[in-house]
Amino acid sequence: MLLRSGINLYKSVEGSIGLRSAAIRFGMRYISSGKELSFGGKARKEMLKGANDLADAVGVTLGPRGRNVVIEQGFGEAPKITKDGVTVAKAIQFGKGSVNLGAQLLKNVAISTNEEAGDGTTTATVLARAIFKSGCEKVDAGLNPMDLLRGIKLGVEHVVNELDLLSQPVKSHDDILNVATISANGDSIVGSLIAQAYSKVGRHGTINIEEGNTTQSELEIVEGLKLDKGYISPYFITNQKYQKVELENPYILISQGKISSLKSILPILEFCISSRSPLLIIAEEIEGEALTALILNKLQLNLKVCAVKAPGFGDHRKQILEDISVSVGAKIIQEEFSNAKLDQMNSNQIQEFLGKCKSISVSKDETIITQGQGSPKDVKDTISLLKSQIEENQKLTDYDKEKLRERLARLTGRVALIKIGGYSDTEISELKDRFIDALNATKCAIEQGIVPGGGSALLWASRNLGKLYSQSPPPGKTLTPSQSSSNESNPIRNYDMAMGVKIVQDACKVPCHLISSNAGFDGSVIVGELVKVFSKGSKHFGFDAQTGQFVDMIESGILDPTKVVKSGLRDAASIASLMTTTQVSVFEPSNQSEKNNSSGSNSSESSSSFGSLPGDFY
Repeated sequence: MLLRSGINLYKSVEGSIGLRSAAIRFGMRYISSGKELSFGGKARKEMLKGANDLADAVGVTLGPRGRNVVIEQGFGEAPKITKDGVTVAKAIQFGKGSVNLGAQLLKNVAISTNEEAGDGTTTATVLARAIFKSGCEKVDAGLNPMDLLRGIKLGVEHVVNELDLLSQPVKSHDDILNVATISANGDSIVGSLIAQAYSKVGRHGTINIEEGNTTQSELEIVEGLKLDKGYISPYFITNQKYQKVELENPYILISQGKISSLKSILPILEFCISSRSPLLIIAEEIEGEALTALILNKLQLNLKVCAVKAPGFGDHRKQILEDISVSVGAKIIQEEFSNAKLDQMNSNQIQEFLGKCKSISVSKDETIITQGQGSPKDVKDTISLLKSQIEENQKLTDYDKEKLRERLARLTGRVALIKIGGYSDTEISELKDRFIDALNATKCAIEQGIVPGGGSALLWASRNLGKLYSQSPPPGKTLTPSQSSSNESNPIRNYDMAMGVKIVQDACKVPCHLISSNAGFDGSVIVGELVKVFSKGSKHFGFDAQTGQFVDMIESGILDPTKVVKSGLRDAASIASLMTTTQVSVFEPSNQSEKNNSSGSNSSESSSSFGSLPGDFY
């Protein structure tokens, strides 16, 4: 049965979820009756405990000798074994209270880095814990939290600039191989398959990862095309873990205009529901009751459906839709297409009207269509037409020729499919995590270049922060704006800002220290040796935790994508510095009787700095 009503329900659900998401994004919490509060140092101490526990669990996975984490899945599923930092972070949920608040905020660091760079989540997590821990110590010692925040931002900006100077572009097949292998925790098979995929489809080609049906992972090159647009709403997601919509053998509806009325697509929806077939809709815009109906049928009837906004503008968008229609064998709904004509179609006619392909993968940023089932003759004729226009039409501008070449590349494009094999679902799932991390890291490396790995890049980039904060005014003295402007080389205005910079310098030592410790070495000794070497200018030097040797990281192929390192530091500093400035935490009581007991026994230990206020503080 097709759900045609429930629009108000959808809007209310969407509104509440949207508000809740916004609250989490901006660091707010909903406050209602029955909440508990914790103030000052006690609130930060409790949050730090949660952050420490989460960072300790995630941190054991860091480096080539990092360990696995076993996660209970529930619902009768087998436990998951993983070395993926963000997967571990997402699985951790403590009881209600400030401890859980600290863990959840640190979890957001890993999630944010994963969304932006796709890798480096463990590094970002341990960086955030280090910044938050040092920040709490400084605030408890009486330093100004806001000046600390300014100092942290200044230190991060300095390190990011140094990373840009240290970065170098990906130059060879070996660079891609090394980046992928390192990101996959030293798995040479993963690195080799990803490097082979890039050699087949090019550096800007499309690579997709899916679970296979054999015991060995393999690479397959198929016809396909990529669109630079993702799903309109996250409610369409079918794979929550990877935040993707995955459709097998779907029908494809293409519209040149907007779709806002449910009636305009009702026959198509009824056909897909009756045939139990997934559906992808590509249109200029999908809104109103049409979008509402799609989401309701996805949520309540489990109809696998996804809506994607057509990429491009004007004539360029029209050409893209024509290329898609040829590739998948669909007819395009024109703006003047009447509902009456659609109603007159029977099931066979509707089926001929829709396109078809073997699989579709949709993320928030892109759509990958593989093995479209359009007429090979139509595809070949269109390719021949485009080639002749490029070669023979002398009146075309360079811009027009470039657009024709883009269309040609789209129709002749290939997609590299890496099919994950293994002897069990647990093994395949763990291996898929490594492939995805490695692929994301490689994309970042191609986009923004590479730096020495093993945590040495952060050590190098932070080497001069000591000179920056050592020139600060003594405690208790603050430079005036005119005094600060006269010394442009050192923008630090007071001692508290200087300590914020020092927090960043100390945090940048943590990844290298932890990688060494996880490999069984003394992290403090390793970091100390590298700092000595960096003072002499050997910027590519580092510690190979796999062999226990100090080596040239670039020559040894131990590389990190620049974007991953920068994103991890920025995300860690952004959230951890805000956690440092926290004065009050508001949370749900874990148990009413526990609340009463705690209130009675600890009422004299209020950490409130606001004097006597109504209510229980403990």
